[in-house]
Formats: sequence, structure tokens, C-alpha cells
Amino acid sequence: MPITLSFRDEFAVMTIDRQEALNALSFSLIGDIDKIFDEVEESDARALLITGAGQKSFCAGADISELMNRDLEAQKRGAEFGQRVFARLDTFPIPSIAIINGYAFGGGLELALACTFRLATANAKVGLPEIKLGLIPGYGGTQRLPRAVGEARAMEMIMTGRTVAAEEAHRIGLVNRLVEGDAIEAGIAFAREFSGHGMVALRLARGAVQRALQTSLAEGLKIEADLSTLAYQTKDANEGMAAFLEKRKPQFKDC
Repeated sequence: MPITLSFRDEFAVMTIDRQEALNALSFSLIGDIDKIFDEVEESDARALLITGAGQKSFCAGADISELMNRDLEAQKRGAEFGQRVFARLDTFPIPSIAIINGYAFGGGLELALACTFRLATANAKVGLPEIKLGLIPGYGGTQRLPRAVGEARAMEMIMTGRTVAAEEAHRIGLVNRLVEGDAIEAGIAFAREFSGHGMVALRLARGAVQRALQTSLAEGLKIEADLSTLAYQTKDANEGMAAFLEKRKPQFKDC
């Protein structure tokens, strides 16, 4: 099977395993990712880690052979399908972490960009090379990359199609951290930094930051006030404040 789901403690691990094609995305595989997301949503996982099998590639992008000789309607349906599946991560009930181990090109980088966080191994290389094929990104790259690295850097990457190595990706804010050793273990260690907090507060915080990029500062502050007020109404907030005053570790119940 070109994609697998496993569980490590309280974390779900989705692995794209199509190594003969550098873990490239076919339309069928995107459909499988959609189903995996359903499984994760129904589980008790506190974070989703996404990676590619092997040492060479996270995901080398779309399967180009599938994109040839398709009419306009089919091409648009394909783009909208990929966008819809990846966009599920924007409102996913738990944070997601892309562990970029090797190549993340085209749709592979777009999948990583849809995740809440991105970690990269030293051999990671990322880019949106569609322009070299006379195309542009279609699974969210033109929209999410500027939000991650700014308009100027995104414009350069998309219009030149150049490859960005791990160090530069980290320097420009495209990835959160560079990791060494066992990449999955590094991803789990990163996830543990937030997974012990209440899931309700984590969702509210993530939603507030995401909406900050879609509105004015004044409107964003109103959103923050509303979501902050909601956070105070949770049992976790009462537990967190009580634990602070009692100098003990809080026992959050995600409610």
C-alpha cells in the first residue's frame, strides 16, 4: 500500500510509501490521504506526523504522467481535489507536523505547507518547480508559501522554481526546525512540547493565529478577544489556573 498509518504512543504517523516514484502523489494516493485523515480524526491521537518512506524523499510532487492529456474540466477538478484534501489540515482537530526527509517538491511541499509545523532533516530539499514545466502550483502553494516566508521570497521561489536546501529553508522560516538522527523520534519529541496542553486551548490558539493572516489587525484583535473569552469558559482553564496557584502540574481533560 502506498500509504500507511501507525500510532506511536499518543501520536499518529502517516507515511507515504511509494519509494519507486520518490513518494510522488497520484490522484489515488491523495484519495488515500483523505481516508487516512478520517481515521486520524476518529482516533485519540494528539498530533499527526506526516513523512515519506526511505531516506531520499518526503514527497517529490505530483505524478506527472497522470497530468498529461487531460481536458480543462478534469484539470480543475484535480486541483480542487488536492486543495480540498490538504486544506483539511487547516481545521484539523489536532496539530499536524510534516517531517521533511529529503525531497519535498511541488505537491509534496504543498502538503507540508498545509501542516501546522514543518521539521526538516539535513538532506531536505524543497521547492515549487512547476514553472519549469510551464505550470504553476495548484494544491495551495501560491497561497500558503507567501504566508510562510513572505511575498518576496515566495515570488522568487515560485517564479524561478529553484530548490531550497534545509539550512536556507530554516533561515527563511519555511521550516520550524532542523532535526538529526531518527526523524520520527525527533518529530515525536517536538510534538511532546505541546501535546500535554489542553486540546481546546491549542485549537483556539491555532485558529486565532490563522485568522490573523486573513483580516486587519483591528478585526484580528476582536477575534482574539472572543476566542480568549471562550478559553476562559473551559474546565481546562479552571484546572490550569488552579494548578498554577497550587504549584502543581495541571491535569487537562480537553474540555
